[in-house]
Amino acid sequence: MTIPLLAYPPSSQNQRVAGYEVPSDETPRRYSLEDATDQSTINELIWAAYRQVFSEHVLLQSSRQLHLESQLSNRTISVRDFIRGLAKSDVFRKLVVETNSNYRIVELALKRLLGRAPYNKDEELAWSIRIATDGWQQFVDTLIDSDEYTQNFGDNTVPYQRRRYKDRPFNLVTPRYSDYWRDKLENSRYKWGDIRNFLDMARSVTITPVQFRAVSTANVSIPDTTRSDHPAVPASINPTATFPLR
Repeated sequence: MTIPLLAYPPSSQNQRVAGYEVPSDETPRRYSLEDATDQSTINELIWAAYRQVFSEHVLLQSSRQLHLESQLSNRTISVRDFIRGLAKSDVFRKLVVETNSNYRIVELALKRLLGRAPYNKDEELAWSIRIATDGWQQFVDTLIDSDEYTQNFGDNTVPYQRRRYKDRPFNLVTPRYSDYWRDKLENSRYKWGDIRNFLDMARSVTITPVQFRAVSTANVSIPDTTRSDHPAVPASINPTATFPLR
């Protein structure tokens, strides 16, 4: 039985308030399949989708989903399904989902798929419970098939950050290792010399006791190092050698 989504009050954010936007370098560019007239513009749309879902940090050649690219280029799938496929890909699961807590995954999913940050901690808690109950793939379907996604992006537009007023753009924030997960990995990592690892370190040290052996000096021959001749001490015949002249 699926646990119903917990109710949470949506806080007022910039993307929920209509405003007058002055075009600038920070104005998001909209990539739509309806505007793609040739393969070049389709390729631009594909890479915009990669940047949005995978972010700049995971945008690698090995992360490409060639079968999805081919289907989108032939227009057999919509941009919505292309975004769905990227979010459900093994690459995204390995590099993003498996390296974060559920709270962090909710934050990233809302930013990547809906183009906005979570409203508050209550929303993060509600969606994290849904992930634990239904799994990641069902969570992706819920967001992409939601009314919010449809109203803002439809079937043929790549999601984008709907409005920015502070901090870095979403696609420039690393999707891996938040403070919580990084600290958890650091605390669990074995550190040589750490006081918590003292007993393990002490047990690993091998101590070899000193072995005393009796030695007889009866047959030891000590060489004679005395000298019978006395070397002459050189002396100076110059009477002023040891007295300074005035």
